[in-house]
Amino acid sequence: MRNGGMVEIRCGFRVFIGVVWVFLVLSNNVHCLDEQEYKETGNPAVLPIVTELIYNRLMNLTAIFDGDVAKRLSFCIKDLDADWNGAFNFTSNLEFLTTCIRQTKGDLPQRLCTAAEIKFYFNSFFERGSHSTNYVKLNKNCNLKSYNDGCEPGWACSVGKDKKVDLKNSKEAPLRTQDCQPCCAGFFCPHGITCMIPCPLGAYCPVAKLNKTTGICDPYRYSLPAGKPNHTCGGADNWADVASSGEVFCSAGSYCPTTIKKIPCSSGHYCRTGSTSEKRCFKLTSCDPNTANQNIHAYGVMLFAALSTLLLIIYNCSDQVLHTRERKQAKSREAAARSARETAQARERWKTAKDVAKKGAIGKLQNQLSRTFSRKKSVRQPEQLKIFGQGKGASDDALLPPLPPGGTSGSEKSKKEPSNLTKMMRALEEDPDSHEGFDLEIGDKNIKKHMPKGKQMHTQSQIFKYAYGQLEKEKAMQQQNKNLTFSGVISMATDVEIRTRPVIEVAFKDLTITLKGKNKHLLRCVTGKLMPGRVSAVMGPSGAGKTTFLSALLGRVTGCTLTGSILINGKNESIHSYKKIVGFVPQDDIVHGNLTVEENLWFSARCRLSADMSKADKVLVVERVIESLGLQAIRDSLVGTVEKRGISGGQRKRVNVGLEMVMEPSLLILDEPTSGLDSASSQLLIKALRREALEGVNICMVVHTPSYTLFRMFDDLILLAKGGLTAYHGPVKKVEEYFAGLGITVPERVNPPDHFIDILEGIVKPTGLSYKDLPVRWLLHNGYPVPPDMLQNVSGIDVSKATVKATEQKPAAGGTEESLAGELWKDVKYNVEVKRDNIQHNFLKSMDLSNRKTPGVSQQYKYFLGRVGKQRLRDARIQAVDFLILLLAGACLGTLAKVSDETFGALGYTYTVIGVSLLSKISALRSFSLDKLIYSRERSSGMSSLAYFLAKDTIDHFNTIIKPLVYLSMFYFFNNPRSSFTDNYVVLVCLVYCVTGIAYTFAIFLEPGPAQLWAVLLPVVLTLIATQEERNGPMDVVANLCYTKWALEAFVIANAERYSGVWLITRCGSLLQSGYDLNDWALCLIILVAYGFASRVLAFFLMVTFQRK
Repeated sequence: MRNGGMVEIRCGFRVFIGVVWVFLVLSNNVHCLDEQEYKETGNPAVLPIVTELIYNRLMNLTAIFDGDVAKRLSFCIKDLDADWNGAFNFTSNLEFLTTCIRQTKGDLPQRLCTAAEIKFYFNSFFERGSHSTNYVKLNKNCNLKSYNDGCEPGWACSVGKDKKVDLKNSKEAPLRTQDCQPCCAGFFCPHGITCMIPCPLGAYCPVAKLNKTTGICDPYRYSLPAGKPNHTCGGADNWADVASSGEVFCSAGSYCPTTIKKIPCSSGHYCRTGSTSEKRCFKLTSCDPNTANQNIHAYGVMLFAALSTLLLIIYNCSDQVLHTRERKQAKSREAAARSARETAQARERWKTAKDVAKKGAIGKLQNQLSRTFSRKKSVRQPEQLKIFGQGKGASDDALLPPLPPGGTSGSEKSKKEPSNLTKMMRALEEDPDSHEGFDLEIGDKNIKKHMPKGKQMHTQSQIFKYAYGQLEKEKAMQQQNKNLTFSGVISMATDVEIRTRPVIEVAFKDLTITLKGKNKHLLRCVTGKLMPGRVSAVMGPSGAGKTTFLSALLGRVTGCTLTGSILINGKNESIHSYKKIVGFVPQDDIVHGNLTVEENLWFSARCRLSADMSKADKVLVVERVIESLGLQAIRDSLVGTVEKRGISGGQRKRVNVGLEMVMEPSLLILDEPTSGLDSASSQLLIKALRREALEGVNICMVVHTPSYTLFRMFDDLILLAKGGLTAYHGPVKKVEEYFAGLGITVPERVNPPDHFIDILEGIVKPTGLSYKDLPVRWLLHNGYPVPPDMLQNVSGIDVSKATVKATEQKPAAGGTEESLAGELWKDVKYNVEVKRDNIQHNFLKSMDLSNRKTPGVSQQYKYFLGRVGKQRLRDARIQAVDFLILLLAGACLGTLAKVSDETFGALGYTYTVIGVSLLSKISALRSFSLDKLIYSRERSSGMSSLAYFLAKDTIDHFNTIIKPLVYLSMFYFFNNPRSSFTDNYVVLVCLVYCVTGIAYTFAIFLEPGPAQLWAVLLPVVLTLIATQEERNGPMDVVANLCYTKWALEAFVIANAERYSGVWLITRCGSLLQSGYDLNDWALCLIILVAYGFASRVLAFFLMVTFQRK
C-alpha cells in the first residue's frame, strides 16, 4: 500500500512539473512573440495564443480612427465601437485568423495593414465618390518605379522578417515589398496596396480560383496580370459598396457565420444578402431552402380581408350608434312629455272640481266628486268617473288621462296599487293649496327635496319633464291671457322672477352708403327707427338696397363709405358690442346638413345662451322654438345635403330661423326668411316671430311680395325705392292712407305691397306722379333735408319750403373719358380697399355691452368636439372609403417597389411619401372647405374660432393615428423592409400630421377646385425637388425646405441603420450621395411636426383673416 501511494505521489508530482514547464515555455514564447514579432509560431500549442494577441491588436485600432470618423463619417456612423464590433467582432470564431497565421508561417503581423494604410484606402472613397473602383492611387509601395506582385489585386507582401510593424501608426505606411503571396481567405487585398485587411462580418472572402474559360479569378472580377504566366489568383481584392463589390457580400439565400464559410439557408428560414445567421420565418409564410426573404404576403392578405370587412361594417352600420342614442333620448322625451301632460290635465281637472265645490253645487255632484277623489275604494268608481267622460267608451273630455288598460271592475282594481296620479290627487284633496306631486319641474318634489344642492334635474328624463311641464303651463295660461308673453306666462305659472331680455332700439339718421372709388350710392338719406317689440318689414324692388340696409344695421358693410349715424338705444355705440344678443338669419339656408334639426338648434343654444343658464332651461328654450316653428315631426330628421336628401326646403328655412331664435336675441335681423315658403309656412313663421316680439325683441326682415294676410301681420314697413331711397317708413296700418294722400290708391282685389312695388319698379305709372318723385315726397313729408340733385329731377312739387342738404359727396360727372389704364388702376385700388376693409372688419374689437356671458373657449371646444364627432360618425362611409383606398395603395406600392439594398428602399419610400401625402391631403380638405359659410355665420354670432379650429383638428387626429396603421398594414408586409414597423409608423404619423396641416391651409385659403389641384401637385413637385441627385447651393436650400425631403430621409435612415457589418461602406456611400445623416432621424421628425404645427397656425390665421362673406 505504501509503494502504491508513493507511486501516485510521484506521478502527481511529475504532472505538476510538466504543467509548470509548459506554462513557462508558453510564457516565454509569448514574450518572444511580443518582442520578436511572433517568430516562434511554428509551435501548434502557441498558435491559439498568437491568434488572440493579433486579434486584440486589431480590435484596439478603434481609438486611432475616432477623430477621423467623427470628422468625416459621423453622418453614417453613430457609435464607432458598435459599428466596429458589428463589422470586425470575430470573437465567436477566429478560425480564419488561425488559418492565415499558419499559412504565412507567423508572418501575418508583417502583412496586416497599419492604421495609415487603412486610412489611405478608405480616403479613396471620398476622393472618387461613394462608388469605389478596383484600385487606389499610386503610393510608395506601388508606383511607376516599383510595381511588384503584391500590388496586384488579391495579393499582399511583407515588410521583412526582422522588421517590426506598429499597426497603430496612422501617419506613415511601411515599405512592404518582400515575400509577396496571395491574400489569405477571410482577408481582402486592394489593388495598389500591398497589405491585408480583414473582411467584415457578412462577407464571404475565399481564395479565388482561375476560370480558364473567361480568364477571371472567380468569384471576383479581376484577371491575372499580363506577362506573368506564373502568377496565380489571390484572395478578395475589394470591399466597397454592394454595387462595386457585390461578390464579397454573402449571397442571398445563404449565411456566412465566418468570412470563410458559407452555408445555404435551411427550410423554414430566410437569409438576406450579407447575413451572418439564418432567421426563422413567421408562421403561415412560405420559406423554401435558399430563401432570400420570407414571403409574408399571407399576413397582408389576411389583414386586408379583416380591415376590409371592418370597413364594410362601418360603412353599413355607421349611423347605428347615433340612432340608438337618439331613440333612447326620444323615449325619454316622450315619457316626460306624457307625464307632464297627464300632470297638467290632472291639475286642470282638480281645479275644475274645486271651483264647482266652492260655488256650492248640488249635493249629489259633491258626493260624486268626493267619492271620485276619496282614498276609499268603491265598486262604483268606474261609473262615477263617467261624469267626466272617462267611462268605458266615453271620449268627450280630452283633458282627463286615459284609464289603464284591462278590466275596470272594482274587484280587479282593488288588487292593484293606486297610480301615482291617484296618489297626487288624494294629496291635493287633503291640502288643496299644496303643490305636492304636481311639481312640473321634475314631477316629484320629494325627490327634489332630498337631492343635494346642485344636483336637481340631473337625469335626462327630469330635464325633459321640466321643459314640457313649463310648456304645458304656458299653453294653459295663454288660453286665458293671450296677450301675455312667454316670460309673463312662466312668471304667473311658477311665481318665480323672470329673466328679462335687454332691449335694443336702433335709430338711423341720414344713412348713406357709397361704393369706394366709384361714388355709386347703394343707400341714400335713409332715416328712421326700429323699435323693440315690433316686427318691421323691409320691402322694395330689386336693387333698392334692402340687403345693404340690413348689413349697415349689423355693421357688416365693407368696401363702402358710410355716412350718417346709427344709434343704439340712443347712444353712438357699435352694434358689435351687442353681437351676443343680436341674431342674423342669412338669405341662404346655412345649416349643418349632416345633423338633425334638434342637434342644429341644441348646439346653437348651448354655445350662444348664457353660460349660467341651466341645461333644463336651455332645453325649454329649444323645445319652445321647435314647437313654435312646427318642427316637432322632423326634429330627429337629418337636415340633408346636396348629395343626401333630408327635410324639405321650407322646413330647412324654418330651421335656419330657429338657429337664431334659440339664442333669445334682443335684435333679430332676417334676410328674406319667407322666400321659398308656402303661405301656411310663412304665416307659421311670422306668428312665431310675433310671439318673440312680445318678449321685447326688435325684429326686422326683408320680404318679397307677401300676401295680404302676411302683410297685415307686420307692425312697421320700410319701403325702399331704387337707389336706396326711402319711399315710406311707418306703421303698416297707415301706408295706404299715406299713398292715398299722394293720389295713389290701391285697386280692388290687388295686394297693396304688390301695387306699391310695381309703382317703384315703374311698371304701374300713377297719374301726375313719377316713381322717382316718391322718395322726395317722403323727405318733404317728414321735413328731412333733400339733396340738391334730387330736387332738380322732380317736377310739380313745391320745393320752396324744402330744406336743401348743403354738403354731400356727388358722383363723378361724366366728362372726359378715362383711359383704360386709369380705369384699371381704379379697379385695382378698389379691390385692395375692399380686401383691407374685410381684414379690418375681421379683427374688429369692441366692448361687450350685451350683459350676457356665453360659454368660454374650453366649454365651446367641448361642444364643437361633440358636434364634429357626430358629423364624422355620420360620414363614416366616406372615411371607410378613404381607408380602403389606403389599403389598396399600400398593397400596390409595397408590391411594385421592392426594397433595394443599394438605396435602402428609397424608391418604395418615395412612392409612400407621395401616395400618403396625396391621399391624406385630399381627405383633410373636407374638414374646412365645405364649412366656410357655416363658420362665417357662427363666428359673426360670437362663437369661438379657436374652439372651432381645435375641435376639427382634434377629430382629425384620429386619422393621423389610424391612417398610418392602415397603410403600413399593407405596405410593410408586401414590401418587407429591414426597419421595424414601429419606426415606419412613427415617421408616417409625423408625415400625416404635417400634410394635414398643409391641407388645412389650402382648404381655408383656396376654393375647393384649386385646393384639390394644389393638394395633388405639391407632394409630387416637392418630392422631385428633394430627390435631385445634383443640387447646387440654391437648389439645396429649396430641397431643405421641402417636407418630403425630411420624410424620405427619416424613412431611409430608419432602414439604413439596420444595415451593418459588410453593409457599412454601402450605408455610408448611399447616405453620402443622398445627403442624409444617420443622426438626424429625430430632427426629421421634429421638422415634420414643426411644419404641421406652423401650417396649422397659418391656416388659423387665414381662417380668421380672410373670412368668407
